[in-house]
Amino acid sequence: MTAPLRLRARVEAPATDVWRAITDAEALRVWLAEHAEVDLPRAFSFWGRYTPEGDVPRQRPLHTDSGTLRFAWSIGGAETTVEISVTDEGPGCAHVVLTQTHVPDWRDVVREKGARSVLATFWSLSIANLVDYVEGRPLTPRCDFTSPRLADCVVVAGPPEEVFDSLVDPDKIRNWLGAVVDVDLREGGHWHMDGADTGPSAAKVLSLEPGRRVELDWGSFASTWELEGSGGRTRLTFVHSRFNDGGTPYAGWLGWLSGMAELRRFHERRPSIWLESTIPGAPGGAPQPN
Repeated sequence: MTAPLRLRARVEAPATDVWRAITDAEALRVWLAEHAEVDLPRAFSFWGRYTPEGDVPRQRPLHTDSGTLRFAWSIGGAETTVEISVTDEGPGCAHVVLTQTHVPDWRDVVREKGARSVLATFWSLSIANLVDYVEGRPLTPRCDFTSPRLADCVVVAGPPEEVFDSLVDPDKIRNWLGAVVDVDLREGGHWHMDGADTGPSAAKVLSLEPGRRVELDWGSFASTWELEGSGGRTRLTFVHSRFNDGGTPYAGWLGWLSGMAELRRFHERRPSIWLESTIPGAPGGAPQPN
């Protein structure tokens, strides 16, 4: 068995507020899942279109105390164990740590091999939204596991030319996405992410309007990024559409969404929330929180 997934993030809010967001069904329905039921210690479950294999509840609580929740989650033919803990790190500051067993090796994540391949990026996005929810900031769109298409937008602090540069400049991409990317910015060029050579990591640039629009062909799906500025801010609209009847690359789409949370922080000149991330088998430069 591989080592468990482990994520640790900083929250600029009291630990009691973070714990309440994790253990309140109404809050869970905002930052985590379409549906949630909480009646600890008897019940803790979440399901719906924003949850992998979310057609029915698949969780059951194992342990809870004043700052730790442990639950079983049956997914992808295995019973995994998830633990979320919250610690007080001083006035108005808390740390949240999430671990999960039976998360596949990074190569299987990139290949989108099995339902559990989405868990690393699912939790990266979910923890980012938990932090923003507690801090009172706009949340990043969630991924609909019932749809073969991802289409949504985020608003980023900064003019379109600056936001566009952050999407195509390798040094800036590394700052907000935590990935090594090689970009040949021209029609017929490429946008290539290192450390993911077993999957659709090299995208061909199909069309380009500098500062405004990019269309990419990833082989199995296409991406379009469109930027529109107003009042010193940029509305970044993205569409990811599957080309064929193969599996929808939800793990990669979740990675993109969690990156959008960091892109917004990058342009707001706020520090990354991430203190630690261990994704089993992830190579240096792979797209993981930093």
